[in-house]
Amino acid sequence: MPTIGVDKAALFKTLEKEYTTEEFDELCFEFGIELDEDTSQSSKPEDQAQPPQLKIEIPANRYDMLCFEGIALNLRVFLGKEKLPSWTLTPPSSGELETLTIKEETMKIRPLCSGVVLRNITFTQERYDSFIALQDKLHQNLARQRTLVSIGTHDLDTIKGPFTYEALAPEQIEFVPLNQTKEMNGKQLMEFYEKDKHLGRFLHIIRDSPVYPVIYDSNRTVLSLPPIINGNHSKITLNTKNVLIEITALDKTKVEIVNHMLVAMFGGYAETIEPLKIVSSHNNESREAPDLTPRQMQVEVDFLNQVTGLDLAPPEISKALARMGYTVSPASDSNLLDVSVPITRADVLHQADVMEDYAIAYGFNKLPRVYPNKSAAVAAPLPINKLADVVRLESATAGWTEVMPLILCSHEENFEWLNRKDDGKTAIKLANPKTAEYQIVRTSLLPGLLKTISSNRHHAVPIKVFEVSDVGFIDLAQERKSRNERHFAAAIMGKTSGFEQVHGLLDRLMMMLRSVFITREDGLKNDKLEGYWIEEYDDPTFLKGHSAAVKLNIAGKHHTIGVFGILHPSVLQKFELQYPVSTLEFNLEVFL
Repeated sequence: MPTIGVDKAALFKTLEKEYTTEEFDELCFEFGIELDEDTSQSSKPEDQAQPPQLKIEIPANRYDMLCFEGIALNLRVFLGKEKLPSWTLTPPSSGELETLTIKEETMKIRPLCSGVVLRNITFTQERYDSFIALQDKLHQNLARQRTLVSIGTHDLDTIKGPFTYEALAPEQIEFVPLNQTKEMNGKQLMEFYEKDKHLGRFLHIIRDSPVYPVIYDSNRTVLSLPPIINGNHSKITLNTKNVLIEITALDKTKVEIVNHMLVAMFGGYAETIEPLKIVSSHNNESREAPDLTPRQMQVEVDFLNQVTGLDLAPPEISKALARMGYTVSPASDSNLLDVSVPITRADVLHQADVMEDYAIAYGFNKLPRVYPNKSAAVAAPLPINKLADVVRLESATAGWTEVMPLILCSHEENFEWLNRKDDGKTAIKLANPKTAEYQIVRTSLLPGLLKTISSNRHHAVPIKVFEVSDVGFIDLAQERKSRNERHFAAAIMGKTSGFEQVHGLLDRLMMMLRSVFITREDGLKNDKLEGYWIEEYDDPTFLKGHSAAVKLNIAGKHHTIGVFGILHPSVLQKFELQYPVSTLEFNLEVFL
């Protein structure tokens, strides 16, 4: 969690009270943040050489508290000293907005852009430092080291609109970087900052791309080379009055969250917040950014009271939630409240988040403390975990070694390498995968087993491994739009195929699961005859004619619970396996 240092005297002046360290620590605890250190009590020379600071630990999802302004505002609202401001956009008197046009070439590298204009802003040294520090904290936290979002701030009086966001070859981009005097092109800039301690760690984001993103004004003056550095021509100073903020990104949600945070934290220092017109040239769409309209949601009164153990009426609930920045009004249904979520609260996604703030506003230490009277609350394993332990123990006893690969894998490993096709409706895909290795939630345990064998292929064969774990699937019928499914899988690599060994392991596990072997004919004729059988099955993962489906009659229904067989040579080649491999995988959930 980020730790934010704020000037102690300035914060207490804003809160209109001189707190002792213990009193302020208690206030932080009540609000859900933590006082990490009061440097006025420190004996370190570096702490004594500067004005006392309060170092406050902020939850990672509270982007609205990453600067002095955010901490002061939220605590004042919590203490009832003011209401959360309502931020509004004011078009210029001329009626013509500043325009930023996104060129189609940016789709190749960093396609999204947003922004805003702060008119007649008043900077002091403290405000200026906080403005720069907030950008840095957002880059580190929400923006994931600028990989997802990057912020550029410019003195609007030194540049002239309309502006364009383009993507050009590095050699075509020439400008003087921030705080430098020599003009460089994109390629020279990469070499110049390669060993820079601050900027060097961001160069990899665009270095190997054939085009670099760049923002120009109407005179072809470079404003910035996102996500690396701004141009020196438009740098802001203490004397800057009009600020243009441009934000480039890969993530549509995060780019607007960042815009909202900057507006909410520093819009109060400006006379007006002016929207920026964003035009996408590739589809001729235009919009005004940012949208400062609070999000509307509904919460259930019964849910809020039941979870917290309280019994407050809607007016009292509304009053409590106002301390956390919400605007609440009664809905047509007496059990519902219409809640207006401010632009600062990107972390509020569900009524459970509102319930948490309700408990904070009321006071966690004041909540009723009761013992459960309907349950002894004795811990016990879930049935699926108990079943998995039975299968796990039996497999280990049979001489197989358990492995535990990661639940994330690449799209290729899960589909192409197994000769399977992705229908687009099965696998849960990560929106912003950190690496190519972790793109989706696996839909099969086989990739993990085969990668484990591949990593240990220098060991003597046969190598016999198994795993009992979850796979994930898209399931639109569920509230979370996905579901887990517990599978068992085993794989053997040896000088012979090992088909008979996975078949034998299947028979042993079925016996332990109290499922008897029946013939296919009996299983199809008599639904009440419980048991399993196998039948030939054509699966491109396996050699043709060397794979079988596992069928199950249970509770009067037929199920295809899994498949086993000898892997196809193309699969072995993809996973770099030099000997034949046989695998088994089946669903354990049907046995519950």
